Amino acid sequence: MSDSSKDLSEHDLFVTEFPKNGYGIVDYLQGRVHFALMDQMKLMSTSGMKKEDIKKTILSNITEIIDNFNSSKSS
Repeated sequence: MSDSSKDLSEHDLFVTEFPKNGYGIVDYLQGRVHFALMDQMKLMSTSGMKKEDIKKTILSNITEIIDNFNSSKSS
């Protein structure tokens, strides 16, 4: 992942924090993933990407993550 921008105001524009209190671990993790995907789609859309290109890119990234997942190595 790239950290080319140190401008916090840009991050504040696109990063939605998920509340930590009142959620079980599964709901909390699912909420974080949901918010992260929504933030990524908002950024991609703002940068001019079309909805189909956004979908293709995100599904490709998720497929790669799942295909490379090795539960015996994760902890």
